[in-house]
Amino acid sequence: MTKNRKFMKKASIETPSYIKIFNRGFLPDRIKKLKEILSECTLCPRNCRVDRVRGEKGFCKGGANARVSSVEPHFGEEAPLVGRNGSGTIFFTYCNLGCVFCQNYDISHLGHGEELPASELASQMLYLQGIGCHNINLVTPTHFVPQIVEALEIAIKDGLRLPVVFNCGGYESVEVLKLLEGIIDIYMPDAKFSDENVSERFCHAKDYYKILKEALKEMHRQVGVLKTDETGIASRGVLIRHLVMPNNLAGSEEVLRFVAQELSTESYVNIMRQYYPCYKAGDYPEISRSITPQEYNRACEIGKSYGLHRGF
Repeated sequence: MTKNRKFMKKASIETPSYIKIFNRGFLPDRIKKLKEILSECTLCPRNCRVDRVRGEKGFCKGGANARVSSVEPHFGEEAPLVGRNGSGTIFFTYCNLGCVFCQNYDISHLGHGEELPASELASQMLYLQGIGCHNINLVTPTHFVPQIVEALEIAIKDGLRLPVVFNCGGYESVEVLKLLEGIIDIYMPDAKFSDENVSERFCHAKDYYKILKEALKEMHRQVGVLKTDETGIASRGVLIRHLVMPNNLAGSEEVLRFVAQELSTESYVNIMRQYYPCYKAGDYPEISRSITPQEYNRACEIGKSYGLHRGF
């Protein structure tokens, strides 16, 4: 795993919620329940029901151990995560969505990375804390939740005290999210599409928006809107990402209306402009170009019209 240069002094941060869960002795039961799912995998809404413990592979291609592509401080995330010293990212290999335009396709589709046992994954979390990162940012963690929570328990025993960020695609099992209550401090889901035909075409998940709405409600119930400390660093809450796509294929108005009306107008929403055609996007004429300034500005105007004002 990557180990980079030294970093500046850490800012003080609120004690993560998982410390309370750990001190009450609840983590072993959560780990047991999560690991049981691996034998007939329903960690995500695809419900492949494969036995990952015995080596069977489902849509995500994940196995019995977590597979990790890189571990490093990241300065390209949102400001409340990055601060001065960076967000401590752990990029997990493979993905339960598999978007055809993925910018990290070498990780999500091609499987670049290496398997890490729970003890080594815990060591990497502690490494990120040791160099001054403000959080542990789990990137695409959905299909490795049991392994992550097992590693987290080990890291807590060895002194981990950073908030944990669940940086996911938004296609999440509510039942699994409930098992993460009190463990995850910051949920950072993508809110990708509102049209079922679009999500079916680009990630083979016709029910994406239906699932997303329930997942966002559960995340919001657990941790609420994004909260920051005195230095502006996020300590708890939901941070939503919405990627603007060409030809309004992301369905921005429906997504942003839902966030404002069903969650809160105080929701932190990063309306992102960085779409460009990657991986197999060239095979789909409607997404084979970057977005225009007009398309991006229109999405921002829609967000503001519904009272959203944080994050863009």
